[in-house]
Amino acid sequence: MQKEMRKFCPKCKTHTVQSVSIYKKGKDRKVAQGALRHAEDKKGYGGQKFPELKRTAKTTKKITLKYNCKTCQRKTMKEGRRIRKLEIQA
Repeated sequence: MQKEMRKFCPKCKTHTVQSVSIYKKGKDRKVAQGALRHAEDKKGYGGQKFPELKRTAKTTKKITLKYNCKTCQRKTMKEGRRIRKLEIQA
């Protein structure tokens, strides 16, 4: 995939040159409410609340692409295709 492409920007309301990158998830917070609840459920006898996934069914993941507008710096995201590996070329 190309590093830059012309795409519609919702803020500029016109097609502009935008840089493309692959979105990566940030680090989870240990003190988030859901994480605290899940840790409480796992504590003591009884173990795991939900069944642990032994093997994954799918061999590919949908890659989320992050677009950054060169003129207004607005960042938009779009869910990409199912693909094993995506390379961004210069």
